[in-house]
Amino acid sequence: MVEIKFVGDALWARIERAVEIVKDRMRRVTTSLNSANVPYAVIGGNAVQHWVAQVDESVVRNTRDVDIILNRSDLPAAIKALEPVGFIFRQSAGVTMFLDGPDAKARDAVHVVFAGEKVRDTYVEPVPSIDDYAMMQEARTLPLEALVRMKLTSFRDKDRVHVRDMISIGMIDESWLERFHPVLQERLKELLDHPDG
Repeated sequence: MVEIKFVGDALWARIERAVEIVKDRMRRVTTSLNSANVPYAVIGGNAVQHWVAQVDESVVRNTRDVDIILNRSDLPAAIKALEPVGFIFRQSAGVTMFLDGPDAKARDAVHVVFAGEKVRDTYVEPVPSIDDYAMMQEARTLPLEALVRMKLTSFRDKDRVHVRDMISIGMIDESWLERFHPVLQERLKELLDHPDG
């Protein structure tokens, strides 16, 4: 049995704080990279939030992750830009990240993938270029098609949920199939045919 430690206002405060910590982490990263003129793009759940909120805010999901794309050649400049605001560069088991402080865990990090490189050798597509980007307030993110391509390439549970959310509000439909590699077409068709999982 799980012991319940927090109830009422204390529990709501913890939930609100958890959401704000992620948003603050993203703001600190994007502000610092913008100031240093280091190209990047926010991806993952934060990017999905940006796109779906423009259509239907009831579909917005919170995320615990901050994920970005960098050009590998810009990594030294990113390290230099992020260290003054408390981020510590780490590479562990092939994962590149910036820990949010000396006592942070990997889940408290900004995770980095590199433009033009495959995250895993088995992936059909490499990470998109960040030469083209869209703005989410003061932060850069991927154009919608590139973000969807990344989601279909990764195709983890959370990626499928994000794509289904976009399908549910009409952002993605059958007309999108021809935009993608045959493997990604098949994955998108599966989600279009079974939007409820």
